[in-house]
Amino acid sequence: MNLADVRVLVTGGAGFIGSEVVRQLCEQKACVTVLDNFSSGRREYIEGFDDLSVFKGDICDESDVSEALKDQELVIHMAALPFIPDSYHFPQEFFRVNTIGTINLLWGSIQSEIVERFVNISTSEVYGTAKYVPMDEDHPTLPHSTYAVSKLAGDRAVFTMHKEHNFPVVIIRPFNSFGPNITQPYIIPEIVLQLLNGNRVLHLGNVESSRDFTYVTDTARGILLALSEERAVGETINLGRGEDTKIKDLAFLIAELMGEKIGIETDPTRLRPYDVEQLYCSNRKAEKLLGWNPDVSLEDGLRTTIDWIKENGVHFNDPFKGWTSTYNLRRN
Repeated sequence: MNLADVRVLVTGGAGFIGSEVVRQLCEQKACVTVLDNFSSGRREYIEGFDDLSVFKGDICDESDVSEALKDQELVIHMAALPFIPDSYHFPQEFFRVNTIGTINLLWGSIQSEIVERFVNISTSEVYGTAKYVPMDEDHPTLPHSTYAVSKLAGDRAVFTMHKEHNFPVVIIRPFNSFGPNITQPYIIPEIVLQLLNGNRVLHLGNVESSRDFTYVTDTARGILLALSEERAVGETINLGRGEDTKIKDLAFLIAELMGEKIGIETDPTRLRPYDVEQLYCSNRKAEKLLGWNPDVSLEDGLRTTIDWIKENGVHFNDPFKGWTSTYNLRRN
């Protein structure tokens, strides 16, 4: 699909993956509108792009959604509360944003009678710990966190409303993405920051768990492909490299790339109460329907990410200001 001059709304477009989606859309000369409340996204991540409009608003506010949707042809929905430990303490807010906000945006898109496709960005966390690997789209959904449950509820609403209204949707489930424009204290920036702060014994949580890490440019490219492929309508599609890495191996790899030797100690405050032990993506459906394969290796992506952190530092916004739990204190 030629995206030149196509009007695309990106919710959460100032966020981590969202800002890369915006960059790629602008490179293809799309007319992009970003809807973001900037609770975690950063304006500087989307500065300097042509044909870009920014609307500060809330996906849970019907008037904001109605205003942002005016004249839009395509919608990529990425706005969410994403940090799992936050969801332990603010479950109602996670459902308000990740479930009700999703329904609000989709219903507004259906009623607009202009939007031609709605791409909903989900998460691999809805699967829970792998029952078999690699994990395809038929894998059971057994979420292990309130965050994941709130995202799965949004998924199911998107799918049923697609059926009820014959409205074209695509559900994308990215596995763990990483790269520049960091907005949350995820494991890769956490390891890099500890090393940059001089730690040679890293304090981490469950280092025996494993994740499928995908560089953000690959994730964003897959999302854009879902805008136009007709066979993707009504489908749920995983995006991931197709290789899992244990957190302890990830830590040693990052240290090696940074020229350091490390030890690791378990920090009990970082252990999640109901952790996902393994995420390992099957990307065969993405290859079949979207022609998508990851281009960036784990090592190359980590090098770029490390360099970006060294140059830019990492400053996390806190959407729950005033919270004094352990997790909040690590939000720099």
